[in-house]
Amino acid sequence: MSTTPQPTPDAKPARKPPSAASKYLFMFLLGLVIGIVALVMLMRTLESRKTWRDHYPHALMHLLSAQAAQLQDNAGANRCSPTDTLPHLQSLRSLGNDFERAFPELRDDRNFVAHSAKFRGTLDAALAAPPLGCEGVEQAVSQVGEACKACHQDFR
Repeated sequence: MSTTPQPTPDAKPARKPPSAASKYLFMFLLGLVIGIVALVMLMRTLESRKTWRDHYPHALMHLLSAQAAQLQDNAGANRCSPTDTLPHLQSLRSLGNDFERAFPELRDDRNFVAHSAKFRGTLDAALAAPPLGCEGVEQAVSQVGEACKACHQDFR
């Protein structure tokens, strides 16, 4: 007589072997992470060599645009006292000193030098006699905008 073991009610069922899909998912995720890290490292290397793109000229233009927009917003909000406008005019003038550094390939171009000098001259005049009302602020913003537009027409 042969006795086969009878399962007891407390016995646990046999475990299934792990699926191959979980191994493939793990390898896929690992490859994805390694690929992303390698891509970021490659992009940083290219950017550091300046073969990718120089951000300085674009950043300078964005800062100039932001300062001029803040002046315009102040005029629209009727905040036209010298304490509200002078910091923006001073920032614009300070940023104007960096044109030649931001665009070294245009440093020797007569038109570029003339446009840069006109921009700085416009701001020097506005700083020498600060605008006292919203009309004066709007006029100063308009003159700065004209100086920017003239340069962009020639060099953009």
